Amino acid sequence: MRYKIKLSYDGKAFCGWQIQNNARTVQGELEKALSTLLGTQIQVTGAGRTDSDVNAINYIAHFDVPDGVSIEAAHLCYKLNAMTAREIAVHEVSETSEDFHARFGAQSREYHYFIHFQKDPFCEKFSYRMRYPLDIEKMNQAAEYLLGEHDFSCFEKVGGNNTTSICTVTEASWSTYRPLHVEMMGYPCKDGDYIVFRICANRFLRNMVRAIVGSLIEVGRGKKDPEWIAELIESGSRSDAGSSVPGNALFFTGAVYSE
Repeated sequence: MRYKIKLSYDGKAFCGWQIQNNARTVQGELEKALSTLLGTQIQVTGAGRTDSDVNAINYIAHFDVPDGVSIEAAHLCYKLNAMTAREIAVHEVSETSEDFHARFGAQSREYHYFIHFQKDPFCEKFSYRMRYPLDIEKMNQAAEYLLGEHDFSCFEKVGGNNTTSICTVTEASWSTYRPLHVEMMGYPCKDGDYIVFRICANRFLRNMVRAIVGSLIEVGRGKKDPEWIAELIESGSRSDAGSSVPGNALFFTGAVYSE
């Protein structure tokens, strides 16, 4: 029987999603807890790889339970939350079809990247403080060149083992927002002190979003024209693109499936 898990996690506590030798990972934590609870070795497959420090909300994974192993999904959800680290929250465990696949069945994935401009102790953990003004209009002009099907190898971490670097981006844009502590409790700020980048695609390459954001910041600071993004995609390499931004401000925020 195949089961689906919906969970969220604070990436700062882990060396990414994917299991590694001698490193703490989200996949490793889940597999250890499930194997203990069910009394058999369990392998968990996730919607995609997230790097060290990168966070996730409503992340989807699946695992298979051998015939003869008894499981109560609701009870298992409770037990998983009791056994895993406080940085992991399991929202739901449910039966799913045998052909459901958390990784290969995802039609699209979504990420958000958060930036703030003024010192804010309540944002430092999950947002990147930018000490220079950014032209959001120009960054949105540049982001339009990301839309569509392209070879995004210029934003891929060197040494990635993907069979192809072609992805289809359906949404990519910057907008302003107001965090909860500003909206509810009146933390002092100005309009535009907090911005967020949202990007959706059928798939993402390793380090792709962080490299894209770093490159768009180059445009926002006036160091590059918006058209530079199109030039990068057309003929650039990773060394030509902007630096990767820190992972703590990046969130995997969902995957869409056909079911």
